[in-house]
Amino acid sequence: MKAFRLPVIKAFALLAPLFVAGMAYAGCCMDGPMAFQPIAGSAYGREHDADIDMQPFLIPKGYQQRVVSSERDLNLYVGADMLDMNTVNETGKHAGRYLYRTHEVRPGVVGDDRNALRVDGGSGGALSVVDLHTGAARELVGRTDWEALDGLVWTPWQTLLFAEEVGNSRRPDSAVPHAKSGLVYELKLKPDDPSRVESVSVRPMLGALSHEGIEIDTRGQVYVIDEIHNGSIYKFVPDRYGDLSSGQLYALKVSNPNKTGEAVWVALDMPGIQINARDAAQAKTATEYCRPEDIERIGAVLYVALTCEDVDDPANKQGPGAILAVTLEDRPTARFVVAPGKNVAVEVQPGLGRAGVSGFTHPDNLASGPNGTLWIAEDNEWSDIWVFDPNSKDENGDGYQDGVSLFASLKDKPAEATGIYFGPDFKPLFVNIQHSGTGNDKTLAITRHNR
Repeated sequence: MKAFRLPVIKAFALLAPLFVAGMAYAGCCMDGPMAFQPIAGSAYGREHDADIDMQPFLIPKGYQQRVVSSERDLNLYVGADMLDMNTVNETGKHAGRYLYRTHEVRPGVVGDDRNALRVDGGSGGALSVVDLHTGAARELVGRTDWEALDGLVWTPWQTLLFAEEVGNSRRPDSAVPHAKSGLVYELKLKPDDPSRVESVSVRPMLGALSHEGIEIDTRGQVYVIDEIHNGSIYKFVPDRYGDLSSGQLYALKVSNPNKTGEAVWVALDMPGIQINARDAAQAKTATEYCRPEDIERIGAVLYVALTCEDVDDPANKQGPGAILAVTLEDRPTARFVVAPGKNVAVEVQPGLGRAGVSGFTHPDNLASGPNGTLWIAEDNEWSDIWVFDPNSKDENGDGYQDGVSLFASLKDKPAEATGIYFGPDFKPLFVNIQHSGTGNDKTLAITRHNR
């Protein structure tokens, strides 16, 4: 998700430290459009606030939130659907005008449309587009065989990549009938009208996987993940820049059993990856992490949200999650950069007479923010949005930089903040709310007052 330009604002006295459960983590030390003082804690006990539908987040003083589009404006499905990653067109005369979204429905086998009937009479996954100038929202494209559409990203050559987050495909694509998992698609918009589709092409060379995060580097290499409890991290190197129809898929292999340190990208069997890239990666003993979900490139570093990783026990598949950083160099290295109990508090959910302790758990969606900061949305009740500053100091020398700050928290208890995204000038922070307790999923923009 992305948008307009704000003036630089000095962050001087706004940056007081926040203390939770005996652990201090620094205020967000940055100048620019998103400088803020961290909120005091998560939104525990606020789920019955009267304004929860239109003002669902606790946010820092000096910020405001507004609904960009909701299911009251556009409801694509007869039943429930979930909004996921947003992205705004970023260059050209229409830059910042159109917001694109995937809708994550999970239909059954062909013929079982109970969970995937669209109001247009079709079924299956879809993308929508919102005109940020007029507020109009509509279906962009949908297809019967699309399952659990999730990841969405612009390419440098001005197409959209989106993907299916499905481990076992139940509605095969007739162009890739043997694929056992989700696929990546490339959408080309009409040059004279970026609210209309010119073509959609399947990109099986990026692997049949349970896809979510997608990223692209300056050389046109595409990074994807496998969103399962033993998922790997992948890199696709095209034969020609901007052409994803041919090339080589690799998986990350870290030499150390703790999953950090020096690594290599191992080449995978290309016929095999179009059927099941997971099997191809396991055949090369690629490193497995606990539910990689979103990925975000900031400069020469790829950040990966690992929803259930335990940094102290690599075998634990019920961990609180962590953020991994992989350097995108000829000889890559991997290290954990955010983890509860290290540089951010461990969350304790309220209940059974105990008070809640605000902390970090189950990271899911990522976004690149001002000054190289990483913005992180959780997938849990009272979903929080955190900010990690890679330029902050490691004051205690434990290998984790200390700059982790709490920006926002959802009062809508069962909902999830997803699809966090900034524009090319770091204007609003766009964020989706899915499976809302109000029954109204929506997209919001969070901005500073009068900026």
